[in-house]
Amino acid sequence: MHERSSVADLANTLRAELNRYSPGEKLPSSRALVERHRVSPVTVTRALAQLAAEGLVVTRPGAGAYRAEPRAAAPAAGDTSWQELALSADTATELVPRAVDASGVLVTLAAPPPGVVEFNGGYLHPSLQPERALAAALARAGRRPGAWGRPPADGLPELREWFAREIGGSVTAAEILITAGGQSAITTALRALAPPGTPVLVESPTYPGMLAVARAAGLRPVPVPTDADGVRPELLEAAFRATGARVFVCQPLFQNPTGAALAAGRRSAVVRIARAAGAFVVEDDFARRLVHADAGPLPGTLAADDPDGVVVHVCSLTKITSASLRVGALAARGPVLERLRAIQVVDSFFVPRPLQETALELVGSPAWNRHLRAVSQELKSRRDTMTGALAHHLPEFALPHIPSGGYHLWLRLPDTLPEAGLLAAALRAGVAAAPGRPYFCAEPPAGHIRLSFAGVAGATEIAEGVRRLRAAVDELTA
Repeated sequence: MHERSSVADLANTLRAELNRYSPGEKLPSSRALVERHRVSPVTVTRALAQLAAEGLVVTRPGAGAYRAEPRAAAPAAGDTSWQELALSADTATELVPRAVDASGVLVTLAAPPPGVVEFNGGYLHPSLQPERALAAALARAGRRPGAWGRPPADGLPELREWFAREIGGSVTAAEILITAGGQSAITTALRALAPPGTPVLVESPTYPGMLAVARAAGLRPVPVPTDADGVRPELLEAAFRATGARVFVCQPLFQNPTGAALAAGRRSAVVRIARAAGAFVVEDDFARRLVHADAGPLPGTLAADDPDGVVVHVCSLTKITSASLRVGALAARGPVLERLRAIQVVDSFFVPRPLQETALELVGSPAWNRHLRAVSQELKSRRDTMTGALAHHLPEFALPHIPSGGYHLWLRLPDTLPEAGLLAAALRAGVAAAPGRPYFCAEPPAGHIRLSFAGVAGATEIAEGVRRLRAAVDELTA
């Protein structure tokens, strides 16, 4: 973290000093910059590379860095108004329009303004990521023979074997496809399992990224209500019967956004109901490695107890490591595996081998289990800090379920508090939260917000963020 901030600071300083030099004039040497700014040679190299990427500096190997020539004036903006007709002309014949609303996904990807407490994040804070272990794994991966060669389309055999062991049961490496993260796997699964214009059953509420994928594929998401024990089997059975759907997407463990785990008695019922309907269950097992230290033994995957190929399993290394380690897996058995494989190959050919090799090096290192234990303990601590702060500052917010895994809390707002107004007031107070509306594919029963405790620096920032949220509520109710 210190090196990263030093690079940014030096880049800002050099950027401000560029006007001292004429276009094409040479900047001080790297050695001079090291001595003047008291930073490491690596920091100087990275800062100059950043300025070069911005087009402000030109670096010449063996000669040094020079101020770049002024950029040519930007050309006049073109007329893109014709696209409105082109993009909407086919919607009249579409059963389900494929225009995508990505707002629910972007809110978890966009960095808030400086000084804003980030309760809307979807990934671990850098302090929780295994940055040293990832760097070491990447370096070792780069030295592997053939590391930059073309991998098998299904993925490296050793990595497929590792995912098969992790999923458990009788799942084998031959039933695994390596994917570019969980989102890519869900996209492949939905395109493979349901034709455009057909319904797909989803938990309500559920992950907005999955809803966006479904709609982009021309599918019609149909909500099935959940409670503290997960999806309600009797309503799932009724939904299959009423819609004729052939796919149900669920997150049985630490569901996003509720944090609920599918109760033991419902697990077999969900698979049995889908099998009777001639349908698939897409099991999105995104949060298994985000378990909290006090969770106790975890249930196995639905795929592990499914010999008939009802379950198509999705999992990923991304959430527990870094947003940029986009390596995941699809597991399926039977004829559907060939369809999944065909769609993935057409869409992306394969996952880059260096990423797969890095993943293998990481999960095979002693640092891997240390990282899992550290994150498990830290997530529990952060959850407890946030629930305590909410109980003290915002007792009127309903917290129906305190999860034992995952990275967020799901709060129901008082009926008198408008969701959109609260989020706007929260930003003015210096805290960003995820809106509840995108998690519903139909009208929501009430206002909600989702607060992530994994994307912030620690307990102090969590407490400050909840205090700011209280100030936002006071502004609206004054």
